[in-house]
Amino acid sequence: MRETLNWNVLKKAVSALVLTTTLTAGIVMASGVPETPVVPKNTEITKNRFIQVQLLGVNDLHGQLNITRKYNRRDVGSVEYLAAYLKQKKAENKNTLLVHAGDMVGASAPVSSLMQDEPTIKVLNKIGFDLGTPGNHEFDQGVKEMLRLIQGGFHLKTGFFEGAQFPYICANVIDVKTRKPLLPPYKIIKLNGISIGFIGVVLNETPTMVNLKGIKGVKFIDEVKAINKSVAQLKKQGVKAIVVLAHNEGRQSTQHGAPTGEIVKMAKRVDDEVDLMFAGHSHSYLNTEVDGKLLVQAYSYGTAFSDVKLEIDPATKDIVSKKAEIVITYQDAIKPDKEIKKMVGLYEAEVASYVNEFVGTAANDISGNRNENGESALGNLIADSQRKVMNSDFSFMNPGGIRADLQEGEVTYEELLTIQPFKRKLVKMTLTGDQVRRLLNQQWQQGKVRMLQVSGLKYNWDETKPAGSKVNDIFTTDGTVLDPKARYTVTVNDYMADGGDNFTVLLEGTEKVIGPIDIDAFKTYVKQLKQPFSSSNEGRIKKIQHSCGKD
Repeated sequence: MRETLNWNVLKKAVSALVLTTTLTAGIVMASGVPETPVVPKNTEITKNRFIQVQLLGVNDLHGQLNITRKYNRRDVGSVEYLAAYLKQKKAENKNTLLVHAGDMVGASAPVSSLMQDEPTIKVLNKIGFDLGTPGNHEFDQGVKEMLRLIQGGFHLKTGFFEGAQFPYICANVIDVKTRKPLLPPYKIIKLNGISIGFIGVVLNETPTMVNLKGIKGVKFIDEVKAINKSVAQLKKQGVKAIVVLAHNEGRQSTQHGAPTGEIVKMAKRVDDEVDLMFAGHSHSYLNTEVDGKLLVQAYSYGTAFSDVKLEIDPATKDIVSKKAEIVITYQDAIKPDKEIKKMVGLYEAEVASYVNEFVGTAANDISGNRNENGESALGNLIADSQRKVMNSDFSFMNPGGIRADLQEGEVTYEELLTIQPFKRKLVKMTLTGDQVRRLLNQQWQQGKVRMLQVSGLKYNWDETKPAGSKVNDIFTTDGTVLDPKARYTVTVNDYMADGGDNFTVLLEGTEKVIGPIDIDAFKTYVKQLKQPFSSSNEGRIKKIQHSCGKD
């Protein structure tokens, strides 16, 4: 009896030892499914056991190859500094991939836009990007031109271009004729024998942001449905480490602030096999986890990048840990990449004779940032230029068309082109006072506000009122109340005239007259101003303040 008892105890001890050993090895089976290995994190054992992968992500560069901005009063941006940071980080880990989440071109600085954005693609090639997805601005010049930049082809202005030397993926833009994705929906990249699946998507609201003629023949479907379809296909191929490159917006007000935006909603609906989602479009900071997915976005214009660290278990082929840092590209902390700097210098020299024209002198910085009412000093200046050149009663400028601030001092044509890069034709039309009111009320759209910059009128609005009824009193500049039945001439750019940014009231305009290019009107207006010139917030737009009474 004693011997039998001892033997049973011994058997239990041996079984426990075997169980512990097999758990550590990650091979214990429960209903035929491998269990997650029990290994302490952040130890040498972990580093040796798991494959360390680094993903460096950029979003919304917008061809700002030679533009320096300020962050914390320090110079940031310019692509030769971004390249130096990426090169330095890549040298730290052989398992590094460079990816982007769209809007790398479009609304670009003259150094890129004047050469059909080919310089930006060439720079991305030289830096060594591995993968990207289009943003809405890749569609600015239409599908055909987007595919030329990606796949290569001929342009009458620049000749033959070889295209991107890395693949673009996008799961939710469908060719109407073939009913298949316009670009490959996903890409599998192997590192150390481990397959990582990347899926690309662009926001399905893109048709409201670009010229519809240019995207004829394609349709934009729901991003989450497209992602989950690709996830299912990747799963069938045994891929468990899955990353999404999504040109969809997300933001955090602070490092530990609550995340908001479309990417947050998407994360809650996306298949749980997805571990990481790169975001874009809102030019914001984002570094958080939602529903088990790590979400990152690194501001814009090359002023920052996402440094994502992943650990992948070679046994399960899955990502077991993930973390990220948003790195600011401070110029005083690194030397610029010599090769990229030389490339940009050559592009600058090529456009110098065109962009170095002196236009005027700014008495002070003129900001495009809108105040709490929705008005900006730069927006006033641009709207005034458009109203004057078209000799209309009013003018309205969409905020998305203002891409930079105007700095104090001498102003060149290059600076104006950086502010207004789209080269839109101006359109004068006739609207009734009631249609003008409806136009202003269309600024408050589902999930976002697009505050138009105005000239020739003043109005106030009430945030407590429902959408469609927020605008209260509207006056012309002489103080006359807007007559709902009277007819007024209105100037907008051709993008807005076609209903862009969901300003569909403008489609009802009559007696349309096509005018000059917006940037030419802006340049002419600035030259005619008394120098040095300035602009300020004048109370053209006023938000009604509600005082909180006490009981």
